[in-house]
Amino acid sequence: MKFNVERKTFQQQLSAVSKVINAKNALSILDNFLLKVEGDRLSITGSDQENVMTAYMTITESEGDGAIAVSAKRLLEITKEISSQPLTFYINDETKEIDIRFLNGHFNFMGVDATEYPARRNQEAEQKTMMLPASMVQKGIDSTLFAVSADTVRPIMTGIYWDIHENDVTFVSSDTHKLVRYINSESAPGFTGSFILPSKPANILKSIIGKEDGDVKIVFDSKGATFELGDYLLSCLFINGNYPNYNRVIPQENPFEMTIDRVSLLTALRRVSIFAAKSSNLVVLDIQPNEVILHAQDLDYGTSAEERVNCSYEGNTMTIGFNGQFMIEILNNLHDDSVVFKLSDPGRPGIYTPLQQQEGEDIVIIQMPMQVL
Repeated sequence: MKFNVERKTFQQQLSAVSKVINAKNALSILDNFLLKVEGDRLSITGSDQENVMTAYMTITESEGDGAIAVSAKRLLEITKEISSQPLTFYINDETKEIDIRFLNGHFNFMGVDATEYPARRNQEAEQKTMMLPASMVQKGIDSTLFAVSADTVRPIMTGIYWDIHENDVTFVSSDTHKLVRYINSESAPGFTGSFILPSKPANILKSIIGKEDGDVKIVFDSKGATFELGDYLLSCLFINGNYPNYNRVIPQENPFEMTIDRVSLLTALRRVSIFAAKSSNLVVLDIQPNEVILHAQDLDYGTSAEERVNCSYEGNTMTIGFNGQFMIEILNNLHDDSVVFKLSDPGRPGIYTPLQQQEGEDIVIIQMPMQVL
């Protein structure tokens, strides 16, 4: 088997696929890329057993179809160190010897029999298919990924919940301290369904969507899904379990509203949070009709900070505490110039929404308050 590849494109595809490979694998074969040649097309596959990623590219001067597994670490190091130039692969199908030739030299090493590489999971007969704009999938992941829980005690909270309706897709995530509900009606799936997408494939999808335009073809059954976009194909397993009723968590009666410049509040929070106690990151908001005063202190080190930010507030004056780092994350993921902060009392969650929702979008973020001593 012989083929030529353009180094830059090859390295880009290897890098994309490498995101699915774990640093340590239970099966040694998963330390490898699976390279498969079919005519003038090369597929590069990586896997961690639960997720399988394949990238495709065009090759030239191809002689013979076939497949071989190649050390991912070695191939990434080789392509990283060679300047942009064609690479020619000579692969002995019987001995699995690989010879990579380039302008000034060559590399020679052994590959692994491709038949040892685990096959992609066969999907169930009963499955659903939807075509969603890449921008819709990217916005859904971008808006919710930051609030996914890292606590494996409750696995269902460690992924993004896709609640699919006939006319929209609702993306939800929560770590119990904050919850994001993002509705996008840019495209109508035409059916109902749901699944919990783990954070790892969500991150991989986020990275490849930026490289491709067009629609994402999503085919899923009760156990997992395949996402097909341009030159990429990602298969993953879902998180099993029933996601909590997120609508019940969102307070319906928050009569007091504070409208504030997002960047002004964000920059003030960053400064004040430096002086918050590291154990709690507590920032206290003293909300008044024309301004909000931010307080933070660390009694262990005898430090404190206070800053005032102009706002428009309708309601009773209120003193309420929140985790400052969580507030910073939330404000970083709201992209309108102004934010509406809805409250009812110091013991109930606060609700963040952009002042102007984008067309076809509806995002709501809630944050649990902290006790103010």
